[in-house]
Amino acid sequence: MAKYGLIGKDIAYSFSKTFFTIKFENEKRKDTYHNFDIECLDKLCDIIKNNPDLKGLNITIPYKEEIIPHLDTINKEAQEIGAVNTIKFHRDGRLIGYNTDNYGFAKALANLLPIHEKTALILGTGGASKAVRYVLEAMGFNYKFVSRIKKENCLSYQELNRQIISQHFLIVNCTPLGTFPNVHDCPNIPYQYLTSNHVLFDLIYNPKQTEFLKRGFAKGAKIENGLKMLEYQAKKSWKIWKS
Repeated sequence: MAKYGLIGKDIAYSFSKTFFTIKFENEKRKDTYHNFDIECLDKLCDIIKNNPDLKGLNITIPYKEEIIPHLDTINKEAQEIGAVNTIKFHRDGRLIGYNTDNYGFAKALANLLPIHEKTALILGTGGASKAVRYVLEAMGFNYKFVSRIKKENCLSYQELNRQIISQHFLIVNCTPLGTFPNVHDCPNIPYQYLTSNHVLFDLIYNPKQTEFLKRGFAKGAKIENGLKMLEYQAKKSWKIWKS
């Protein structure tokens, strides 16, 4: 029997535990999956020490970048992305970091193609946004990051206007705004300029339709939540753990 789990902060809402628990039950496996909700990564050593049967971990907000120095090595793709969401406990004791978010996002986005033009706004600059950027670059999109604070090569929300919205047809929410229980929150973009040519993709999956997606749908935009992405990345994580 092996143990797997999720490292994050305020993760009671997480779908991963449900996904893997159902998977293990359906496959009549005795493996288990646990949420490790921690205030800081200093607790990671205790988790590993107290769970000697751990074989793999998923990493979520806010630790996808911060986890990297705690690992023995990370694979090339995760290194290029600059974020890790999957850890494999190698048989020789090494902790190896991977990123499956890019795979999950690419698979989910493929269902929404073609898009009016290959232009995108990426809302947020955390670990998940780096995987989104990696995919959009590979697919030949022109994109811009949007952040609360003005940064180099990054728009602020205050700068978003009709022209910018009309020139960027895929908008990806990589922030936690709108996650349960704060379901009335949403990124501060000018939704009034959205059209039926736009696609709104929210990495959030709880609730199924966030305020961000509701406002896009009201303007005729195509919308997608993060559930399919999560399922794809979880299946990829499992392949890594079992390889």
